[in-house]
Amino acid sequence: MQFLPRASRRSLVAAGAVAALAVGVTAALPAVNAMAATGCQVTYTTNTWAGGFTGNVAIKNLGDAISSWTLKWTFPDSGQKVVQGWSATYTQSGANVTAVSMDYNGALATGAEATIGFNGSWTTANPVPASFTLNGTVCTGTVTSSPSPSRSANPSPSASPSKSPSPSPSPSSSPNPPTGTTPVAINGQLHVCGVNLCNQYNKPIQLRGMSTHGLQWFANCYNDASLDALANDWNADLLRIAMYVQEQGYETNPAAFTNQVNTLVDKAQARGMYALIDFHTLTPGDPNYNLDRAKTFFAAVAARNAAKNNVIYEIANEPNGVSWAGIKSYAEQVIPVIRANDPDAVVIVGTRGWSSLGVSEGGNASEVINNKVNAQNVMYTFHFYAASHKDNYRAELERAAASLPMFVTEFGTVTYTGGGAFDQSSSTAWLDMLDRLKISYANWTYSDASESSAAFKPGTCAGGQYAGTSVLQDSGLFMRSRIRTADNFPTS
Repeated sequence: MQFLPRASRRSLVAAGAVAALAVGVTAALPAVNAMAATGCQVTYTTNTWAGGFTGNVAIKNLGDAISSWTLKWTFPDSGQKVVQGWSATYTQSGANVTAVSMDYNGALATGAEATIGFNGSWTTANPVPASFTLNGTVCTGTVTSSPSPSRSANPSPSASPSKSPSPSPSPSSSPNPPTGTTPVAINGQLHVCGVNLCNQYNKPIQLRGMSTHGLQWFANCYNDASLDALANDWNADLLRIAMYVQEQGYETNPAAFTNQVNTLVDKAQARGMYALIDFHTLTPGDPNYNLDRAKTFFAAVAARNAAKNNVIYEIANEPNGVSWAGIKSYAEQVIPVIRANDPDAVVIVGTRGWSSLGVSEGGNASEVINNKVNAQNVMYTFHFYAASHKDNYRAELERAAASLPMFVTEFGTVTYTGGGAFDQSSSTAWLDMLDRLKISYANWTYSDASESSAAFKPGTCAGGQYAGTSVLQDSGLFMRSRIRTADNFPTS
């Protein structure tokens, strides 16, 4: 999708087998006096499809309290691999897998649980591991304090189906019920599970919201009154903060634009909305041109906002004229910069052809599906403009969403130029599909720009009245009506 500067140029739902196993083994340990009690139980569940699977691992500490943990297992088949994981740091050597706890889920009291998960691949078979160890102790489902040397020295595996398989990963052991009613209060820290964006209760959710226009042009549109209207009148879940890099943006004053982004993150947090920080690359289309700037910017905002649970990072707006390999290389250099300060936040990676999964440059999603970014908790971007991009774009996004976690970080109800007539029919078809697939979205733009993609009539931001319908253009009226409908944020 090609755009002019002012208009932001912008599961596997296979019937796979579900396996659940509570795994326990008994092993001999030497007798030791006054030995600390140790013990653990692991429940391992999988959702398997041709060549791939999602694995969920529930870890229960049966021994004395621990401050951190390392879980290890061995895949029975040489073709089984961990591809992408969450809620732990994963390494694999041959068939041996190690998962190390994160800061937030390392401490486990006696009887406490942590749940982790991963997406995997397999070639000939996907059998369940025979045993697991937690901090070196084989997980038998029992507690050992003074093990007898007369016990068998050879592990004796036993397995039995679990009562209820956990369908998706959890970023914490047992989240408390929400105490507030805002999107962030209900959903907490988000994470990627399978092909979905999931909340703290491990439930797939959809965020619906609006994107700013360029902060260098429309800063007066983003004040307390306008954001109150977005949160309370529109009932939005999400504010995308579009910080242009070129086009009179970040490169002209990095410190000032970084501060502007951080201020809007704070304002979104105060209203219980998620903040999507958009590094709005446009021209040049190769994000590697801005690699050093991206590292500097994301190091700063990730360090400053690491303690918040409402921040999502979009690291390249609309790559164009660059290969997927080039975009992937960029992502794999920027993501570690974010992870060094904010290890748990979701990161969104732009795709080829103005974030069209390559469609606008004659490609398709296969290049991403077959060569995913080597990082955890990652989603992929899709952009569209409803009057310009129709059935073939919708079909490609739906195909991709069966294999990739997708996020529509920007779309318009008009043409790709940001102008032209509001296309209600195509816009409705798009949003109906996004709702059905639980794909989150941000509409371009929450501004009073002199273009039909803008939500507000020209001059609105100077007047200070943002709530209600009298200040809205056709696109704004449509988007407000769609976003105001009740959210579906499951907590159990």
